[in-house]
Amino acid sequence: MLTIHRWITGVGIRESGELGAGCWANLSEPTPDELTLVTQTFHLAPTFLTDPLDKDERARIEIDEDTNATLIVLRVPFHDTSLESIPYITVPLGIIIAADAVITVCARRTALTTEFTDQMRRVCPPTERHRFAFQLLLYAAIIFLRYLREISQHADQIEQNLHQALRNETLIALLDLQKSMVFFTTSLTANEMMVGRLAHMRQLGISETDLDFLDDVDIEFRQALEMATIHSNILTGMMNAYASVISNNLNRVMKFLTAITTVLMLPTLVASIYGMNIILPFQHHPHAFAITMGMAFMISLLTVLLFIRRKMF
Repeated sequence: MLTIHRWITGVGIRESGELGAGCWANLSEPTPDELTLVTQTFHLAPTFLTDPLDKDERARIEIDEDTNATLIVLRVPFHDTSLESIPYITVPLGIIIAADAVITVCARRTALTTEFTDQMRRVCPPTERHRFAFQLLLYAAIIFLRYLREISQHADQIEQNLHQALRNETLIALLDLQKSMVFFTTSLTANEMMVGRLAHMRQLGISETDLDFLDDVDIEFRQALEMATIHSNILTGMMNAYASVISNNLNRVMKFLTAITTVLMLPTLVASIYGMNIILPFQHHPHAFAITMGMAFMISLLTVLLFIRRKMF
């Protein structure tokens, strides 16, 4: 889907139907016809629009000197409610700084582009190309921080459920959050490195004011990366702790069953011995059965007391 936005003085960014100079063209889940239209309108290299659609594309910067266009690819967070596993992932988003416009392209409809007009409508027009692109980067870091807080809240809820019962469903949910944190940590590391390279690319002609703003973007990405690393370490520690708890509980159950088996085996052993067709003690005594069973249960009782003393029960 192609949406076009323009800056209206005194109002801010508003959706428009005119594709051309001074606009922000946003491509979300684009069709081939939309990609062709934007490519021909702004005279861009076709790979500038198709590369960010690759789900495995990494954060990077590419400059086309022939068209004076710059492609910035970053990984942005995406919350897919349709997925039962790994609800939080990252997808590549391309920000193209053309000669007279800004174009964004992504294979999914992310919160970054859908909420950007509401959050930034009075900040900067698309004609200020670098500042507008850097504001998109800044809002990407804000979305990362917001999703990290949501993941932290989910992890706290799962931890409370685990305190009540160690079920497979809760452990799998915790594992899914840990996978999401791996995606976030990897993507934030690549994004932070990309922003650092962007600040040192003098051939882009970035003004000092925009460079100062880019420093703020770098700080936000570093904060998000540190927060993601902390939460990832916490989730890893929780998984290891609960794995140890499960293993310890299994050992306790096995120890209890072994003790029960030993106690029940002793009367069976005595009965087996006295079931032999040989001369045995008390075999002619009128109370031979009572004496034999009393001995068996006495041995079992002593074994139970010994196990209790050794905390086998």
